Amino acid sequence: MKDAQIDVSADGAELARRAAEWLVEEANAVQGTCRIALSGGSTPRALYTLLAAEPLRSQMPWDRLELFWGDERFVPPDDKDSNYRMARETMLDHVPIDPDQVHRMPTEGRPEDAAQAYEDLLKQVYGGDRIAPDRPFFDIMLLGMGPDGHTASLLPGSDILDESAKWVAAVSQGRPEVRLTLTYPLIDSSRTVAFLLSGAEKAKAFAQVRAGDMALPAARVDPVGKLLWFVDQTVLG
Repeated sequence: MKDAQIDVSADGAELARRAAEWLVEEANAVQGTCRIALSGGSTPRALYTLLAAEPLRSQMPWDRLELFWGDERFVPPDDKDSNYRMARETMLDHVPIDPDQVHRMPTEGRPEDAAQAYEDLLKQVYGGDRIAPDRPFFDIMLLGMGPDGHTASLLPGSDILDESAKWVAAVSQGRPEVRLTLTYPLIDSSRTVAFLLSGAEKAKAFAQVRAGDMALPAARVDPVGKLLWFVDQTVLG
């Protein structure tokens, strides 16, 4: 992996705590607006719950955050499987953040149109149609990884893995439901990408990523900034 730093915790609970404390420190170190891409999954759920509670709630610069999502299931925002709903219930409803600073992925209409609408929003926020390597979009990108090595909704064998023009894509194959996902150009446009990994079922894929197996989408993440993995002992095998 590209100069990756690996932070090892004893279990998932410690991992969530260490990642939450790190996130608060990183966000406070950013001058001005701090753009963060959120992830779904059980480990981020624990992290968001910690951020919404003291003492971290008072330490987070909520007024300077601008929140986005790395991927989303194409379901209504109040659906039980919505990544947005999970973040809202565990964190956003309990912290002093302006709703205008929270940019969920749209899941109305045609998936392709929704993907384009989110890309248009991202370009408006960025102030341009092309990503400059010396001006990353995100300050912090949170990602997970599945046992098959997928990350966000970039799935093994998908044509979207080779997408270099679109910033956001609709994923209609490989999962029961359609999804929206950021593509590599946006994911890699990050000052820090932080993977959050817990569970023995991820151990094989993590070993493959560490060995540089580019068949796994997570192995292809190559940010312009830092790459950090928060893992627990079970992931190390």
